[in-house]
Amino acid sequence: MADPTSYRPAPGTIPTEPGVYKFRDDNHRVIYVGKAKNLRARLSNYFQDVTQLHPRTRQMVFAASSVEWTVVSSEVEALQLEYTWIKRFDPRFNVKYRDDKTYPMLAVSTGERFPRAFFYRGPRRRGVRYYGPYSHAWAVRETLDLLIRVFPMRTCSKGVFNRHESLGRPCLLGYIDKCAAPCVGRVSEQEHREIVDGFCSFMSGHTDKVTRKLSAEMEQAAEDLDFERAARLRDDLEAIRRVMEKQAVVLGDGTDADVIAIATDDLEAAVQVFHVRGGRIRGQRGWVVEKTGDWDRREEPDPNGDGTDPALAHVMQDFLVQFYGDAVERAQTEAAEDAELIERRGVDKQSNQGRASTGAVIPHEILVQVLPDEPEQTRRVVEKLRGGTVDLRVPQRGDKRALMETVERNAREALKQHKLKRVGDLTARSAALRDIQEALGMEQAPLRIECTDISHIQGTDVVASLVVFEDGLPRKSDYRRYRIREAAGDGHSDDVASIAEVTRRRFLRHNRDRLAVPEAEEFDGSNFADEKVEEMSTDNRRFAYPPQLFIVDGGAPQVAAAQEVFDELGIVDVTLIGLAKRLEEIWVPGDPDPVILPRSSQALFLLQQIRDEAHRFAITYHRQQRSKRMRVSELDGIAGLGQTRRTELVKHFGSVANLKSATVEEIAAVKGFGPRLAESVFAGLHPPTP
Repeated sequence: MADPTSYRPAPGTIPTEPGVYKFRDDNHRVIYVGKAKNLRARLSNYFQDVTQLHPRTRQMVFAASSVEWTVVSSEVEALQLEYTWIKRFDPRFNVKYRDDKTYPMLAVSTGERFPRAFFYRGPRRRGVRYYGPYSHAWAVRETLDLLIRVFPMRTCSKGVFNRHESLGRPCLLGYIDKCAAPCVGRVSEQEHREIVDGFCSFMSGHTDKVTRKLSAEMEQAAEDLDFERAARLRDDLEAIRRVMEKQAVVLGDGTDADVIAIATDDLEAAVQVFHVRGGRIRGQRGWVVEKTGDWDRREEPDPNGDGTDPALAHVMQDFLVQFYGDAVERAQTEAAEDAELIERRGVDKQSNQGRASTGAVIPHEILVQVLPDEPEQTRRVVEKLRGGTVDLRVPQRGDKRALMETVERNAREALKQHKLKRVGDLTARSAALRDIQEALGMEQAPLRIECTDISHIQGTDVVASLVVFEDGLPRKSDYRRYRIREAAGDGHSDDVASIAEVTRRRFLRHNRDRLAVPEAEEFDGSNFADEKVEEMSTDNRRFAYPPQLFIVDGGAPQVAAAQEVFDELGIVDVTLIGLAKRLEEIWVPGDPDPVILPRSSQALFLLQQIRDEAHRFAITYHRQQRSKRMRVSELDGIAGLGQTRRTELVKHFGSVANLKSATVEEIAAVKGFGPRLAESVFAGLHPPTP
């Protein structure tokens, strides 16, 4: 592992032009490829104080032993060269958008003598054409079962095919006309290939031609009084319609588009793509990738000048170039395979009609959640890949905006499910708790963890949350909510002081629980009149037992404030840490340097989930308090006027404005009001002018 200063380029030797750079390790292997508008400005970021680098970037610069660069003439060339080098060198610190292997697909083995259609999961293979991916396995099987009525191609395995070929009789599907039975010579190789080409053409979106052909044949059969064949064709048409109906129309104008959205947290990003062809969703793909340091440290804070999150913009740019570059490369490979089959077997050129061209792989319209870092340069790269114009934009209204919101929800849900999966099983949770124990030097694994977070807007409606996790799972019956009074003076809240207040309140409870004080005294606050914290609980029970680990949301100042409370109250049996959001650093009281957990560790995912849950709970309570404050009316604070009488007044006069114009006598005439209360209401609504 090399010190970055040992291979840092001499000052002034790095050019200021756009270019692409490579970091290499001791074995001269490329471990990272990046691009820059200004190579000197970009590379200088890697050789600053290493404690300020993103954890993954820090790991990369220590793993490297040299850096080199190539100057190019434009930013478009830099994008293209970066993609080429990532494909060529496969650097381990670059994010690569692999095809999601969890989605099932419908596959056609075009490389076989008699191609077959089958359900498939896994990496793509040579000589196989894929359709999908589908969201459920049953959707693939149902689609295939409906279509082989119209396109009776082979669906059996090689072993089954060979067995029936030797027996000289077809399988059940052959007897019920769901297979053309090429195994027994019922159709020739050329005739079966034509059936396969029709199937592939239909799956590629050319549905109108098939529908018109079947309709014409059905009408001709009816004219010829061949009603049995007409009925069979009618059933085939119904099967076609059922397949098409399952692909709901989302864009009524028949648009071909890809809709792309991203959800991120501090560690990872989830990308979702909906493929819309002819206005229908034909497929969906998803990726969850680890974020790199470059995504959090960009040359320009806001690359598009529109308030876009720079991390999202950079993920979008990386994804568009990689995804469409891979898609075009795959389409070209498949086209070359088809050409080889045509030349080798003398198959008619029309057999290649189902193969997607680059224009079909990349649609004219690409709808994105945010514009990429360099929208114009990225668009030009994608246009070159497509061989035509591309409309790259963010939808603003209508059906396309509604579809984008759906894709965004899918991305957020995919990220959420990925995080839950990481900590959802017992093995992962146990490993996470052991890792936390080792990282913090605790005597035992923290079976109970509590975390607090503060929420406010410019010091108003300041609230705090306390969430509890036991054995790595949330224990919501022990969640607590705190309402913190605003600081006197300028009206702004001090997060550090708020953390101290919440910590003091929680561990005053901790001390009282140990002394088994009766529950009636636990929530009334009569013995702690100097406290600024009001506690709101989900129930009135005491905590089951104290935590082994207490987390505050924040860095060194927040941890120091909480430690002062621990010292004041004599708390020595609880480990205290702070979790800072920016780089997910763990701060320990009295330690000048944070603890850095590996980004892929189960421990960090569990701590992040706990912190995020505390943040969610605090935000929810803050919104409730803010809404309650905004609902306060001019009738609040009038002595003797409770909720029932306020409601009666507003109901009688119709509005507070009408009530303000009423006289004392008119108010006194309301049911339940006397002269004295009416005068009090009138005075409250008409305070004397100073």
